Amino acid sequence: MIQFEKRILDNGLRVIVHVDETTPMVAVNVAYDVGSRDEDPEKTGFAHLFEHLMFGGSKHIPNYDTPLQKVGGDNNAYTTNDLTNYYLTVPAANIETGFWLESDRMLELAFSKKSLDVQRNVVIEEFKQRYLNQPYGDVYPLARDLAYTLHPYRWPTIGKEISHIENATLADVKAFFYRHYAPNNAVLTVTGPVNPDEVFRLAENWFGPIPRRDVPLRNLPVEPVQTAFRSKVVERDVPFDALYISFHMDEKLGPDFVTTDLISDVLSNGQSSRLYRKLVIEQRLFGELDAYISGDVDPGLFTIAGKLIEGVSMELAEAAVWNELYAMQQSLVEERELQKVINKVEANLVYSEINYLNKAMALAAFELLGDANLINRQNEWYRAVTPARLQEVAVRLFTRENCSTLYYFKKKENDQSK
Repeated sequence: MIQFEKRILDNGLRVIVHVDETTPMVAVNVAYDVGSRDEDPEKTGFAHLFEHLMFGGSKHIPNYDTPLQKVGGDNNAYTTNDLTNYYLTVPAANIETGFWLESDRMLELAFSKKSLDVQRNVVIEEFKQRYLNQPYGDVYPLARDLAYTLHPYRWPTIGKEISHIENATLADVKAFFYRHYAPNNAVLTVTGPVNPDEVFRLAENWFGPIPRRDVPLRNLPVEPVQTAFRSKVVERDVPFDALYISFHMDEKLGPDFVTTDLISDVLSNGQSSRLYRKLVIEQRLFGELDAYISGDVDPGLFTIAGKLIEGVSMELAEAAVWNELYAMQQSLVEERELQKVINKVEANLVYSEINYLNKAMALAAFELLGDANLINRQNEWYRAVTPARLQEVAVRLFTRENCSTLYYFKKKENDQSK
């Protein structure tokens, strides 16, 4: 059980404090309720661009990293479809430096053409490196665009295309900041050997004066239920043919989410899992094969991804995967097999909750979902899943009508020589 205290400042900022005496360090985490799903379809990549811009200087602090490093601190950030998270770690005695830095950039960035140009170029190079200049780099955007027709999950967090970032103006950037970067759209979590009352005092002192902002109500398009099989065939200069099969699944707090997560573990968590044992080891159809969930707040994707062994036909490999999915539908998973994957999940949860920074990030993420205390219910959710429940969800999940498949072929020798 992770104990914590929570207060809400007058400006709407939610402040959560967890005392952890096992470390001399403190984590200061600020999660903003904005991700790539909140972007204009014609101006994508802004949430991720801001992850970079937030380190380019704020209203009163021209350089974020230097003062933090001087007091023994470190920092980083990440962007997802659903949120943007900034975190720093610092010796407990220097916690106020963290509050000073984070509050100033929540107040206002040092908006400048120079900073925008620098960070825009960084993001463009990242886009090229991640999606254009490495084998299988375009799989994620292709698969997402195939599976989604309306919901903004159809583009990756870095953006739909480079031109959206290239054409970003200072006015665009400022508008995005004031629309989403606000105390009433954020959660501040602090973990470490701290006194909660002192943390709340510091929060009030540093963040309290920041004004509330007019954050728009989220009104995203709902993805229609998929009613027909979708597929796409591409050829790329890659070493092996690959197969990507995706199914629409439940949202993060939906009744089927945890069960679907366990289905992915039964199929591919470890060398004794079904897909690995049967299709990699025994039948030698795939060199790599994995099943995973996207873990999105809104309805996401369950994906099976595999690289075929040289000489194996796509038809044979695809049919073998479907046979394993049908097996999940036709017979109950043994209690022992299910308990094994539940035990792994619980071990991972316990291990992640040892780290003070992980706890800060998880508490913030659950608070954005509606209740930080959900962090203490995860084991309960997984333990409640039964073999019958697995089968029930598998029957609904694994249908051709709910499936989008990307056939990713390597170029033939004569094509590569062109």
